[in-house]
Amino acid sequence: MQTNDATKRVGTWFSWFAWIAVLFVLYTWFDNFLDKKENPNQQVMTYRDNGAAVVELKQNPSGHYIANGFINGAQVSFLLDTGATQVAIPGRMADSLNLRAGQRVQVRTASGIATAYQTEISELQLGEIRLYNVAATIVPDYDSNHVLLGMSALRALEFSQRDRVLTIRQ
Repeated sequence: MQTNDATKRVGTWFSWFAWIAVLFVLYTWFDNFLDKKENPNQQVMTYRDNGAAVVELKQNPSGHYIANGFINGAQVSFLLDTGATQVAIPGRMADSLNLRAGQRVQVRTASGIATAYQTEISELQLGEIRLYNVAATIVPDYDSNHVLLGMSALRALEFSQRDRVLTIRQ
């Protein structure tokens, strides 16, 4: 009788472990699926056209262009925003991107007027497109996982949009 109880206990534990493992795999898969849906440009590819570096970004279901890139060698997620005057960095990211807060300024955001600090990005990279000494602002109250890629960077590039694809040339 004791052997039967021990076997039953082991079977119960194995059953619980199997269910937990299945739930973990489903959670991981679904989380990855949602990340790819929000940011279809996690691996930004570049090709060359007559010497120019060309990046094509797919639009996400919300109509935004989000892409992974780098600021000063650290990986970030960019949200392209042609309505933003400058690149806007969430305050909590500034230290990890080796950015120093400069002069205090007021900026207009979708949420209203905010305090920000001028800074300069030594190197900004999107695929093989590289920009140097890009004007930016550190916005302490900007609570996002994305850096707004504004016109202080985009004006140095050519871009066009067609069929939910944004083509950027440098």
